[in-house]
Amino acid sequence: MSKRLKLIFSVLAISIAIYAPQLSAEEKYTANECFERFSRGTLKFNQGLDKAIFKPIAKGYRALPVPIRSGTSNFVNNLRSLLTFSNNVLQGDFKGAGNTAGRFAINTTVGILGFFDPAAKMGFEKKGREDFGQTLGVWGADTGCYFILPILGPTTTRDAFGLVGNVFIDPFYQLTHNTETDIVIGNENLSEHNYYYYRGTDAVDFRSKNIESLESLEKNSIDFYASIKSLYLQNRSQKISNSPISGKSQDDSDWEEIDNQ
Repeated sequence: MSKRLKLIFSVLAISIAIYAPQLSAEEKYTANECFERFSRGTLKFNQGLDKAIFKPIAKGYRALPVPIRSGTSNFVNNLRSLLTFSNNVLQGDFKGAGNTAGRFAINTTVGILGFFDPAAKMGFEKKGREDFGQTLGVWGADTGCYFILPILGPTTTRDAFGLVGNVFIDPFYQLTHNTETDIVIGNENLSEHNYYYYRGTDAVDFRSKNIESLESLEKNSIDFYASIKSLYLQNRSQKISNSPISGKSQDDSDWEEIDNQ
């Protein structure tokens, strides 16, 4: 990323923080439909891609021994916590930032690069992920249009902008994509493909945890598109307000990819 692009993004982010209207105590679970025909077509495309590629991979991953899957999940969640930390700080949640930093430090060292989670036993609470789309919501940015992207799935104007923001503030992305950093730390093995391996593994881990959940949702929904939209918007709203997500039996991170990749 060029310095000019980073500067433009920083100015936009600050402008949103200053001028955007503040959210109400509980954001409405609605959003404008700006590209419904496109979104419905994209959802069908994603379903076909999922059945052909992602679901079989997820089933193969699930066949691995539980300790391996658990350790892999812990590892990718530990790396993902770096992005959460950045957003904790941007949201002014310094208590959350301290908890996230403590978990990362303990699990990276005592937990052997995050494959184990000793931080939980030491009193560091495992909380939900934070991303820049949530940060924009905390700052007061409106949801905007709802639409579905190929492969990435459901999003909104705010969350799509948040996807771009994640690139700038994710320490692990910057570490793997910044050649100057690689020279400083002297690690030529930490390159761009490491970031995409981590993101891909995270997505497969999520998909494997939600095979039955998504099948049930698709089978029992009169309108699968409308059900996905409702689930996504409600989940995002409750994450922004840090309120409990009712009726969810799985871990908070399990549905992370549904609301934002």
